[in-house]
Amino acid sequence: MPEGKEKNHPIQNIRGVGPKIADTLSNLGIYQVEDAVFHLPYKYEDRTNLTPIGDAPYETPLLVEGEIVKSTVVFRGRRMLITEIFDGTGRLTMRMFHFAFAQHKNLKEGHRIRCFGTIRHGPKGKEMIHPQYQVFSKDEEVEIEDHLTPIYPSTSNLQQGRLRKLIQGSIIYCQKNNLLKENWETEDEGGFKDLLSALTFIHNPPTETSLELLSSGQHPAQRKLIKEELVAHILCSGMLKRETELRKSPLMQSASRQENLLLGSLGFELTNAQTRVWDEIKQDFEKETPMRRLLQGDVGSGKTVIAALATLQASDNSLQTAFMCPTEILAEQHYENMTQWFTDLGIKVDLLLGSTKAKDRKRILSDLQSGKTQVLLGTHALFQKDVIFKSVGLTIIDEQHRFGVHQRFTLLEKGGDKEKSPHQLIMTATPIPRTLSMTVYGALDTSIIDELPPGRRPVETTSRPNSMRSKVIKRIEEVCLDGQRVYWVCTLIEDSDELEAQAAEELFKEISKEVPKVKTGLVHGRLKKEEKDKVINRFRKGDIQLLVCTTVIEVGVDVPEATLMIIENPERLGLAQLHQLRGRVGRKADTDSHCLLLFREPLSELAKERISTMENTNDGFVIAEKDLELRGGGDIHGLRQSGLMNLKIANPIRDSDLLESAQQEALLIAKTNELQARSLINRWIGARLDYSDS
Repeated sequence: MPEGKEKNHPIQNIRGVGPKIADTLSNLGIYQVEDAVFHLPYKYEDRTNLTPIGDAPYETPLLVEGEIVKSTVVFRGRRMLITEIFDGTGRLTMRMFHFAFAQHKNLKEGHRIRCFGTIRHGPKGKEMIHPQYQVFSKDEEVEIEDHLTPIYPSTSNLQQGRLRKLIQGSIIYCQKNNLLKENWETEDEGGFKDLLSALTFIHNPPTETSLELLSSGQHPAQRKLIKEELVAHILCSGMLKRETELRKSPLMQSASRQENLLLGSLGFELTNAQTRVWDEIKQDFEKETPMRRLLQGDVGSGKTVIAALATLQASDNSLQTAFMCPTEILAEQHYENMTQWFTDLGIKVDLLLGSTKAKDRKRILSDLQSGKTQVLLGTHALFQKDVIFKSVGLTIIDEQHRFGVHQRFTLLEKGGDKEKSPHQLIMTATPIPRTLSMTVYGALDTSIIDELPPGRRPVETTSRPNSMRSKVIKRIEEVCLDGQRVYWVCTLIEDSDELEAQAAEELFKEISKEVPKVKTGLVHGRLKKEEKDKVINRFRKGDIQLLVCTTVIEVGVDVPEATLMIIENPERLGLAQLHQLRGRVGRKADTDSHCLLLFREPLSELAKERISTMENTNDGFVIAEKDLELRGGGDIHGLRQSGLMNLKIANPIRDSDLLESAQQEALLIAKTNELQARSLINRWIGARLDYSDS
């Protein structure tokens, strides 16, 4: 359990939650009963009406019911469970790639089945892949749900049904134990007098509740909670900023004597934007308070060089640097760069990963504690208690928003105490819109590299319908045989790693068959790290020309020779993630690169606007603002996934009309009621890791 979490009402108090489930729930930041009640839905589904199969539209989530006429296991490249359903108006095929023998046994011919999912085009017509379903006998009466169904952010090995059940149990527990019953000073138009009544409604909206109102975040229960969450985050930012100002930082007043040697070895000059940002950081190093700076810049803008310059200055002041990355691939990439730059300058760099062998780990920890190692790169392994620095003066965190927000072993604790802490530089290639930055990351100073290195050409982006797939594959063959390298990205299906991996495997087989002359590789999230690294390294060396992959390549894969990216089903992704993926190509100066968005028709208006934005601009900040604008209808889940937001229900763009009053309220609470301020922060942010507390 993270520090700061008192064991008042542990989640194990809820029936059905044992040690194993509790451990799984910890991945979602759920440790206490109250945490479960504050784990809010990111969308709702209407499962209150049955749709006849014959009338059911494609690409729309809906509920159907019919008789099982056939259920069989088939082998077509891999094992599948195919179940055919008939309701008198039409037929539907339910297809499952992952199933147990008991599931197949339960799907008996003549039984009735109720399925909820999205209908797609299949070989035999209408088809649902891995829908949620319920089987019952012909004579059995099964009631349809009488309220909208909440859908929650989840984690592996935790089904929505189980999560819903334990959240409902947590609400009942709170009601019985008089928890979260704080009264609000004013009763809103929805009649919600206290916190728990609004939360209960959010988890159980009645059938007659407007889905449009809920999806736009305009329901009175939501507005009340949104305002309170914004107040909590503004209070937290202010408190963190004050705490930073009270701390002392290590003295780093002298500029690195070796700065010119490093700059001379790069083979290029810093851009004006890089020079400006480096000057801002050097000014921070000369202050008595520790630097807390967020460095934003698109992929390839040169953030790593700035990190290297900062590391040099720390080293020149006899201080160590801790450099943390979210993935081993990214950590290894930075290690290669730092080793290449620093070896001739006499600076020792080490790499500590979860996969580091025990013998090497022992040596690394010894060299670190003695001060022999001046720069340590790594992943979450750097958080561990036995990682002890002699004198850390700088912490650098790359793509920090991708770290689990539940981590509490802070890097700040590695280098000081409550009065003194190291300088901190946080780098992100995900542009954070100004409104969001001011609201959520107000405790940080911000620097932006808004200029690409000379000779770097923008990636040309176009879109094509899936009906042109064969032409696209032919074009890939030409590009690969011409000596270039290509990514084909298979996007997430139904929020499932397993289904995403399955889709990537099917695509790999299809393309390998279509273009046998092209050396093709496959990478997805279900592969072991060793297998993944092996394939990516072969792609980097050119032994593989076409890499079929999932979005795992979004961070940390740097192959300058890759000049073409195909993103399949881009309509499933938000703009920020599409832009991040596109950043994997266009990384070589004086080389044209292309990104092709291969979409399925018909496209929604929202998808059309996203694709149009990608075609018309390469500016990450324009894209980030547009992404928040388009998500203004309430799709905060995508922002959570992208890491831009650690908010549960608020959206600073959509809810901008509440920002001013939230800031005024936060200011008043900060001045008059510190107990209430800490209560709000603990309630909405709790033990989750903040940019400034990492």
